[in-house]
Amino acid sequence: MAKILIAGAGGAPSEGVIQSLLKAGGDEVIGMGSEPSDLVLSAAQRKYYMPYANTPEYRERLLALLQLERPDLLHFQNDLEIWHASLLRDEILATGTKLFMPDHDVIDTCVHKHKSYQAFVNAGVPVPRNIAIDNEDDLRRAFAELGDASGKIWLRAASIGGGGKGSIPTADYALAKAWIDHYKGWGDFVAAQMLTPDTITWLSIWYHGELIVAQSRERRGWTHGNRSISGVTGVTKVGVTCDNAQATEIAIAACKAVSPQPHGIFGVDMAYDSAGVPNPTEINISRFFTTVRFFTEAGLNLPAIFKDLGLYGTRPQLARPINPLPNDLLWLRGMDVVPRLMTAEQMQQEIIFP
Repeated sequence: MAKILIAGAGGAPSEGVIQSLLKAGGDEVIGMGSEPSDLVLSAAQRKYYMPYANTPEYRERLLALLQLERPDLLHFQNDLEIWHASLLRDEILATGTKLFMPDHDVIDTCVHKHKSYQAFVNAGVPVPRNIAIDNEDDLRRAFAELGDASGKIWLRAASIGGGGKGSIPTADYALAKAWIDHYKGWGDFVAAQMLTPDTITWLSIWYHGELIVAQSRERRGWTHGNRSISGVTGVTKVGVTCDNAQATEIAIAACKAVSPQPHGIFGVDMAYDSAGVPNPTEINISRFFTTVRFFTEAGLNLPAIFKDLGLYGTRPQLARPINPLPNDLLWLRGMDVVPRLMTAEQMQQEIIFP
């Protein structure tokens, strides 16, 4: 029996991983987290409070916990913690705890969106043009050069953070300036050409440059998206399994653009452009996306595969490594309700349309 420590326990991104590991069985799953009200809700078998990763106390408390519990494997599910913990990897490994994550320079490139954008451009990966916004002249140039037919551009923060951090589509210069002012974002925000609302995510696990498994899903809306000015919340409402050969080709190219030997988890978020081509917008590095339990319940337990690779180097037995799940499976999610896996036909059968 292995002992696995999952950071961010109680939060949706980590709970999908914890539930998947518990479903696989045979291991002890421990959680740590920085929000007590989240942590207490976790399904982890033991739960430890941990200061935020960007505080001075984090290093000492983390290493003390590793000495106490002696976990076999430690995994993180938050960009900020991934980045900070990656800097401590030698000290973590010295405790006897294993990590399964890419080199720090790969993590740094991926958690800073403009760095990953530059890597994509240099590798010839199709992406919407971006302009870094350091000052008001840059913002004016962005509207002049990137605006669509309605003059609209996409603004977002380039620094560490998920959930569409700081994102807003707008054709209004005054609003854009006020938005960046509000976030104190000069030098951090980027502007991009608009893509369509249609998105696809390609979640993959690599082992020393070898692609072990990958599965795609399209997103049919964001939970509470109508309450966000950008329409993006980072919380998928309906996910749908799919198999798009072009998306796979572009996602692989995106992974290799940031790392010549991908290792660990690479989740490529893409949005379709007006020509129907998937454009990478970011790589969620070294973490599973929030709906990873979708794939587990459908029969593809990626956290269990990750654990077996990270601890033992054991590869899964799959009929095919890319998109092994059937197409058109739905994962339906809402707040304070149990998510459900079904097909569109099953959903239709349960609903009365008078």
